Amino acid sequence: MIDLLIAGGGPAGLATAIHGALAGLEVVVVEPRSTPIDKACGEGLMPGAVRRLEELGVSVAGQPFRGIRYVDDASGLRAEGLFRSGPGLGARRTDLQAALAERAARLGVQVLPQRVDQVRQGVDHVTAAGLTARYLVAADGLHSPVRRGLGLSAPATPRRPARYGLRRHYAVEPWSDLVEVHWSARSEAYITPLAPDRIGVAVLTTDQAPFDEQLARFPRLAARLSGPADTPVRGAGPLRQGARVRVSGRVLFVGDAAGYVDALTGEGLTLAVTAAGELVRCVRAGRPQAYEQAWRDLSRSYRALTESLLWARRRPRLAPRIVPLAARLPRVFTGAVNLLA
Repeated sequence: MIDLLIAGGGPAGLATAIHGALAGLEVVVVEPRSTPIDKACGEGLMPGAVRRLEELGVSVAGQPFRGIRYVDDASGLRAEGLFRSGPGLGARRTDLQAALAERAARLGVQVLPQRVDQVRQGVDHVTAAGLTARYLVAADGLHSPVRRGLGLSAPATPRRPARYGLRRHYAVEPWSDLVEVHWSARSEAYITPLAPDRIGVAVLTTDQAPFDEQLARFPRLAARLSGPADTPVRGAGPLRQGARVRVSGRVLFVGDAAGYVDALTGEGLTLAVTAAGELVRCVRAGRPQAYEQAWRDLSRSYRALTESLLWARRRPRLAPRIVPLAARLPRVFTGAVNLLA
């Protein structure tokens, strides 16, 4: 019998598959889309994610970065926090997914072009996509069909505006070896170095407006984008997606499907790859229910810091002070950057 049947062949699902294969489990991934799979993403791997990928034997091409820089786009005021544990890596989402898929294939993981629509659980097995396995791992993204189908999506928080992400690439030489986060009155723009001649620009906002209109709110950034945009705009959202639990019988959730706060701190991929290892460890030990607490422990810093920044962002008097405060307290800012690194 299959040990782990994984719904979703993105980074979270493939990382889980690799962890499982390395642990000696029989793993099958079901993914209806062909490789590589693209989606809106800031494309910055924090140092923790880089280390986890190296441990899995996954090599990804990209552009190293040394830390995070906050920029008040109106005034030019900036704050910098450098990583203490090695560089992060700017890498195209498609390159990351392809590298994970290649590593999984080398380990003998089978990927089937199918979709998980209905899930049935028994005493000692779960059935989905016409296959039977000991456990099903839902790694099917932000709006997880498995999570919705099992009635495990948490309701939206009232009176909290939804946030959306937009991403585009530019044929521009990176002007910094840091990931820059430009702040405007209503949104943030992330500039990630991806190659010697390419950057990624991702905008997070509560406003549903075209990318060019969003970019115009960052005149200091827009002035630097002298090269052409060479990929179409991709979008995602609403970003906040709650999950009632991470374990439901023989179904376990990983990656964005396990619940997502926001992309503000850039920690999603690190959490996904690390949680994948914990999920496999708990299953292999015969204690799948322990994964719930393991996920909560792993994500605590990410959730606390992200929620705090979002709380400040929603308050008109506090939002303009985020970058000045980070600049005034460089040790605190550097500590916060490294808390998630």
